[in-house]
Amino acid sequence: MKFAELKDLTLVELSAKGRDLRQEMFALRLQQASAQLEKPARLRTLRKDIARVETRISELGNKATATATK
Repeated sequence: MKFAELKDLTLVELSAKGRDLRQEMFALRLQQASAQLEKPARLRTLRKDIARVETRISELGNKATATATK
């Protein structure tokens, strides 16, 4: 997922996307624990995608705070 794809999403959509990514991460970690994980690199990409979503949520929160204080 590219950061540009996240630019158009709303805060609610970003939260839902983050929740979905975390659920997928949980499932993959269970597979890893039981030695059934086929693509270990997917864990790394999921971690980075979650960070991108969280960064965008933070940006939107800071933007809202900055406009509210003016």
